[in-house]
Amino acid sequence: MVGEMEKGFNSSPADEAAVLAFGKGLPTHDLLFLPRNISEPKVLSAWVKEIERGAITSLLAVKDGKVVGCGTLVRDPHSWSPHVGEIRMVVSLDVRGKGVGRALSQETFALALGAGLEKLSVQMTVDQQAAIAVFESLGFKAEALLRDHVRDVDGKTHDIVVLGHNIAQVQAQMEAYGLPGAVQL
Repeated sequence: MVGEMEKGFNSSPADEAAVLAFGKGLPTHDLLFLPRNISEPKVLSAWVKEIERGAITSLLAVKDGKVVGCGTLVRDPHSWSPHVGEIRMVVSLDVRGKGVGRALSQETFALALGAGLEKLSVQMTVDQQAAIAVFESLGFKAEALLRDHVRDVDGKTHDIVVLGHNIAQVQAQMEAYGLPGAVQL
């Protein structure tokens, strides 16, 4: 397990450089399920602006001063779906299987609960079985398969699976069983 987890990151050049180095160190395939390529400096700058605007909250997993994972909660309170958030998560190859993804997923899920969101979604390529299992263990269920939805740098298309979690429904079920605080922080 990683020693530190930090909420967000400052927009200082050092922090941006650390996150950019993390993005550049990820296999391209791991970036396919993200809407944008976080290994590009201009994309990272836009990400920082979204954090400053409050539309994105990011958690960083840090080991020995190096970013090894990132969990992000994205929401748009001005959209038709202000009650819905999207979780995006990536973890370095060298710390996979050590609980980093699970910790980031759980913490990001807790952020969503704290924000009062009613539904969450997450998407990834269908071959990312370990990540799918982590989210299913949190109560996410498959909602859609988007065939040939992303194209890698070699031009090959990949399917994306979308998982969803209806937090409001789970909370209502818990209340019906007399456990109103079971899904809250």
